[in-house]
Amino acid sequence: MHSFLKLSVVQFKLFLREPVAFFFTLVFPLLLLLLFGLVWGNEPAAIYGGFGYIDQAVPGLAAVIIGTIALMSVPVATAAAREQKILRRFRATPLRAQSYLAAQVVVYLVLALAGMALLIVAASLFFGLRFAGNWFAVTAAFVFCTVAFVAVGYLVAGLAPTSRVAQVVGQLIFFPLMFLSGATIPLQVMPDGVQQAAAWLPMTQTVLLLQGLWFGQGWNLPALAMMAVLLVVGALLAAPAFRWE
Repeated sequence: MHSFLKLSVVQFKLFLREPVAFFFTLVFPLLLLLLFGLVWGNEPAAIYGGFGYIDQAVPGLAAVIIGTIALMSVPVATAAAREQKILRRFRATPLRAQSYLAAQVVVYLVLALAGMALLIVAASLFFGLRFAGNWFAVTAAFVFCTVAFVAVGYLVAGLAPTSRVAQVVGQLIFFPLMFLSGATIPLQVMPDGVQQAAAWLPMTQTVLLLQGLWFGQGWNLPALAMMAVLLVVGALLAAPAFRWE
C-alpha cells in the first residue's frame, strides 16, 4: 500500500509537469462556467424544466472535465512519459503494468473530482446553483464515466507515436464531442438532425446521465449501457496497445 501511494504521488507530480493538461482539467471548465453564467445567468426557464442555465450546465461541464482528463491529459502525459524514458525506467523495476496504470487512474479520478468540486463551489457562490438529485448517485456516475473515458485515453496514448501526436488526436476527438454533446450548448436548442446524430456520441450520453441524476430523474439506463460498452471496448483495445517504450 505504501509503495502504491508513493507511485500515486509520482504520477501526480508528472501531471503537474504538463501545464496544458492542468489548465484544461481545472481552469478551462471554470472559465466556461463564469463566461456562460455572465452571459446567460441562472434564472429558472421552462426549456430547462424550471431550472436555470447554470443548473443544467454544471453537470454538462462535469462531462467536459471527464473529456479533458481522458482525451487530453491521459494521452499526453502517458506519451510524454514514454518519450522521456520514464516508463522505461519503471519497466526496469518489479513494478507491474497494472500497478502503474492503477496509480495513474487513481490520480486522474482525484483530479477529476477536484475539478467537479471547484465547479460546484463556484456555481453555488456566484450563480445560486440548484440541485435536486442524490450526491452519491451523481458522484458514482461521474467516477464510472471517467474510468470509461480514461480507457479510451490510454488507447490514444498507446497508438500515438509522440506526445505531440497524442495531443493533436486528443483535441480532434475532444472538441467536437464537447460542442455536440450538449455539455456547453444545450441539446434543446440544436437542430433535430444534430440532436439525433449527437445521441450516438458517448459524451452526449455522459451529459444526459449526469443531468438526469442532477435533476433527480434517476439513472438513464441507455446512457449507462453505452458507458459500460465504452469501458469494456476501450479497455480491451487499450491493454495490448500500451507500450513502455
